[in-house]
Amino acid sequence: MTSPIIHRVTTLDLAVRPILWSFAEERRAEIAAHFAEKQRERPKIWNGRVLFGRDAVFADGHLSATYFETDFASFLAWRDWGFPDKAVFNGFGMGALRSSDGAFIMGEMAQHTANAGRIYFPSGTPDLDDVTDGALDIPGSVVREIEEETGLTAADYRAEPDWHCVVSGPTIAMMQVLNLDIPGDEARARIEANLAREDEPELSAIHLVRGMSDLTPTMPRFVTAFIEQQFASR
Repeated sequence: MTSPIIHRVTTLDLAVRPILWSFAEERRAEIAAHFAEKQRERPKIWNGRVLFGRDAVFADGHLSATYFETDFASFLAWRDWGFPDKAVFNGFGMGALRSSDGAFIMGEMAQHTANAGRIYFPSGTPDLDDVTDGALDIPGSVVREIEEETGLTAADYRAEPDWHCVVSGPTIAMMQVLNLDIPGDEARARIEANLAREDEPELSAIHLVRGMSDLTPTMPRFVTAFIEQQFASR
């Protein structure tokens, strides 16, 4: 796989349109069987509706793309089978939480989730709740995912205006740096307290990344590429 490419943009134009995904239609029986197997492994996952991207174009500090609706089972099969349809991509927002002392804050996904054990910034595959006036609202998705996963709200951080769009194979992670006014240890303790109040939190642990030595193989390549760029610029 080629090395990730990072585009820094100021605007996102992500139209949502009705598109029939031939991969999902033509392999429906195989997809259903695959998802049934995954549910036996992790009964908590469910086949909700999600949004997938295509036709991404980066130009003049701008990202445009078209999104369409599909089911999570089709997304999971596409991912697990090595991304057989190269015309589509998984594009999502990520809130890169950064503490006042420069630590990046990531969560480890709990065992009941589809990405158990993986460590990355709060995020989620876009769904219909993220659509506003026919467009995908990635900034709104980031705010929602941050609150759902960590308990932090938009009042707890200051969002930087630019987006760091990390293109890694069939993935586009749209990352926005969110600056907290508290140090890393305090932020981690606060999030852990929020998680302790939940019956079944999405995150099982909180990790602080203060330097390159804190990167691990359980972090996706698009996350480590972003971190490498951030620390190189300091």
